[in-house]
Amino acid sequence: MSVPESVAALDCGSNSTRLLIVNERNETLRREARITRLSQGVDATRTLLPEALQRSYDVLSEYRSFMDEAGVDRGLLVATSAVRDAVNGGEFLDEARRRTRVDVRILDGNEEATFSYVGATSGLPPDDRSTVIVDVGGGSTELAVEIAGVLESYSMQLGCVRVTERALGKGVVSAASDRAARAMIETELDRAWSEVPDFAQLVGNVRLVGLAGSVSTLAQLDAGLDTYDRDAVHHRTLSLSTVELWRDRLAAESPEDRLARPGMAKGREDVLHAGLYILVAVMTRLGASELLTSENDILDGITDSLLDP
Repeated sequence: MSVPESVAALDCGSNSTRLLIVNERNETLRREARITRLSQGVDATRTLLPEALQRSYDVLSEYRSFMDEAGVDRGLLVATSAVRDAVNGGEFLDEARRRTRVDVRILDGNEEATFSYVGATSGLPPDDRSTVIVDVGGGSTELAVEIAGVLESYSMQLGCVRVTERALGKGVVSAASDRAARAMIETELDRAWSEVPDFAQLVGNVRLVGLAGSVSTLAQLDAGLDTYDRDAVHHRTLSLSTVELWRDRLAAESPEDRLARPGMAKGREDVLHAGLYILVAVMTRLGASELLTSENDILDGITDSLLDP
């Protein structure tokens, strides 16, 4: 009798390193996330720093032990913005492959958006509007939408870590920092609209689906959750005014005060406000009055591809 196969997806993002293990029926066996801040300093130095590498390696070794427990022989580890931008990204991939014993790949922005779109839209009911996903990461933000059967996507050089390091800072946001962040974000949005003209036809008629850590943590804050509850934050609807409220509230606080709030994930208190600046700007540009949160994301898209190549 054959043993049911389990597969694993690992995402080495700019701010977190995550794992999803599913069985052959695509049922979740384990889902894990750790804040590793792999992109620490990458925007300024173009180098993955030793301490960031070690944090990530330690988590990958832990994840391999979880994969062993689940009998995983096949998987895919993907690296995104931080590794794309770093001159020593190859060194990271070699060690990641050694520690996890699965295939590894650097995704370009369009591949990242494709996996995220497939994962985030699976199981959604039909809608007359175009479904756009916004994946706010640590170093990049992906936009993707299917138009006439073709996936249109763009990866912006915007992320909660990148905007924090380049413009906002980790503490209370000053007026000058606020202006710098808004200008940085609008410049990237202008570039996205220029590169993908079809985005302009969507304005005011979109179902916007938000995913990744900034969105998930925002949903936890809005729900006042002391501990993570997937069912409470998956497919939660947030209005634009609610996202703006949390952006302004967190921008006026210190990281310590943010961390004291029920729902704030430790390791995000110094960068979440930057993610919300991005989210508000995207919602405003698309004319979206609300956001549907999704806990299904790039990991789910990867496991789907592993089970149905």
